[in-house]
Amino acid sequence: MKVHQFPNRTIEINQETFLYFGGTAYLGLPTLPEFQEIIFKNIQRWGTAYGSSRNANVQLSAYDTGETHLAQFIQADAAVTVSSGMLAGKLTIDFLSTSTDVFYHFPNAHPAIQRKDSIPLLAENELNPRILDNKKEKITIVTDAVPSFQTQAIDLKILDSIPSHKEITLVVDESHSIGILGKNGSGIYSSITNPNIKRKILVASLGKAFGLTGGVIASDSNFIQQIKNYDTFVAAAGMNPAYVQTLAETGHLVQQQLQKLQDNLNYLAQDLQPSPKINFTANYPSIYLHWDKSYEILLQNKIVITHFDYPSDQKTLNRIVISANHQKEDLDQLVQVLNSFS
Repeated sequence: MKVHQFPNRTIEINQETFLYFGGTAYLGLPTLPEFQEIIFKNIQRWGTAYGSSRNANVQLSAYDTGETHLAQFIQADAAVTVSSGMLAGKLTIDFLSTSTDVFYHFPNAHPAIQRKDSIPLLAENELNPRILDNKKEKITIVTDAVPSFQTQAIDLKILDSIPSHKEITLVVDESHSIGILGKNGSGIYSSITNPNIKRKILVASLGKAFGLTGGVIASDSNFIQQIKNYDTFVAAAGMNPAYVQTLAETGHLVQQQLQKLQDNLNYLAQDLQPSPKINFTANYPSIYLHWDKSYEILLQNKIVITHFDYPSDQKTLNRIVISANHQKEDLDQLVQVLNSFS
């Protein structure tokens, strides 16, 4: 279905109005007037794009400002922005390939952090025997902070069973958790304290909760400096500097919208009936539907959700996204239809 304006809480299709519970604008920032005003101001200052290497002789202070804010928000030593979340993942994995002996992945890790030669970390919900052998090696483990089709953060306790002669680097894709989970929406990075992880790295899209086209890599200062000196980073243009500056100036709006989102999720939880067809957790804005007919029934009731074949899972994704901009009457209408599934 083609639309001709950004879908907010409603969407126009063939001159008809539908409720929209799709996309990934969890905090509703892309259409928030106060947020747009700050972007417009920063575009006037920094332009619409800056197609130069970040390592060129002319350095824009917007990057220092925005990246310092991001590092503090994530509670990481340092952070660097790039032009997309996909590049953040690919760049990180490409760089780590120069020093990693073996890559492992949790189930359904996003393609941005996957390598074709990566080995599944789990076999029948237990650690892959390969990772328990006596060989001393450097390993990189990749995972989504919230795995696809799930509504809770990944449980990393199983990593504590990996023997100490395996030097672990953990890469976590927080595209669907940063701005939503953790203290003040900081994500799960700061809560990862497994003692045998030598280095942890966050990669994420900023186009989900934060509503800005770009990506971020966060880790210890040494790793981030290595990324900044890596050929791929040096040869690429950076994230739009107006957007990076905007990150530093909209923290108050992130907190405001996060509270609205949580209020909506609490309201929804009051009346939504539990069902094996519905995967919902009251502190996470995505609802997954495990029923083939759900999409068509919602559409018949003038509700549009996200619906497509998801590449890493080889099955159809039916996902409802609650945003900070949804109104109580929108949620009432959604609950009425979902409760009819039981």
